[in-house]
Amino acid sequence: MKILRRNFLQLGASVAAALTAPRRALSQTYPTRQTYPTRPVRLIVGFPPGSASDINARLIGQFLSKRLGQQFVIENRPGAAGNIATEYVVRAPADGYTLLYVVPPNAINATLFQKLDYNFLRDIAPVASIVRTPGVMEVNPSFPAKTAPEFIAYAKANPGAINMATLGPGSGQHLFGELFKMMAGVDLVAVHYHGAPQALQDLISGRVQVMFDIVVSSIAQIRAGQLRPLAVTTATRIDELPDVPPVADFVPRYEASGFQGIGTPTGTPTAIVDQLNQAVNAALADSQFKARLAELGGEPFATSPADFRKFLADETDKWGKVIRAAHIEAD
Repeated sequence: MKILRRNFLQLGASVAAALTAPRRALSQTYPTRQTYPTRPVRLIVGFPPGSASDINARLIGQFLSKRLGQQFVIENRPGAAGNIATEYVVRAPADGYTLLYVVPPNAINATLFQKLDYNFLRDIAPVASIVRTPGVMEVNPSFPAKTAPEFIAYAKANPGAINMATLGPGSGQHLFGELFKMMAGVDLVAVHYHGAPQALQDLISGRVQVMFDIVVSSIAQIRAGQLRPLAVTTATRIDELPDVPPVADFVPRYEASGFQGIGTPTGTPTAIVDQLNQAVNAALADSQFKARLAELGGEPFATSPADFRKFLADETDKWGKVIRAAHIEAD
């Protein structure tokens, strides 16, 4: 009886091993079924359809839809300089199905607005950066200065006589100019507009004398000879204006540019964050995607989630210092 029992147990173990072996082989041969995403993902944009952030969000959304096999739906929730969209995502479940399209106002608003119901750096987990958007320091062609050093010399000789167009208090164009004022030691008078078309029109007509604009917004007027570029705001030259030097050549350590990326509510599983980061970086390595970004005036900007977190913290600190030093308040 003992022998029969021993043989039975050995037979059972052999059968179990035989049944398990094919499963192991299959799991090694075929990938497991994808667990994310299994339904459409919403990418929340804090600005209206047709805005620069909306256009780029739709571009990356198309790529992610194809790569990950589910629709990435762009949902616009404009208002309060992006705060409405950001708070909406902060309150959403941390499951990877509600994402935030991250833009410079997210870093700026942390200081510009005194009472926010969220903390951006704490409540939004960075996923991936996508693009950087360079700026350009530009003047009316009739302006006496033809170079950035000549502009600085003229501004110092005529304090308060130069009007600087912006798109409102705390806008990127405003902060780019305020940073220049601080670092170059010049006095420029900020004139706020509600949109780029009116600001550019007044710059072309000579009602204001200088603007620190995003390149894609002004490149057509520059190429038409309606505006004169003096310098770009990035640390190095850019392909769109290869003959225009960076401000940093004359104002050491000056650097200012826009950026865009993706974030998700803090607490989203690391595996989902990493999967999204890899998919975004695959887009930034794709030649067609990069070419489309270039057409829209942007430069690919690939990072890890950790690197993007540090970048956002640095941007928040940098623009916070400018806002406090210039005593800028939300309009």
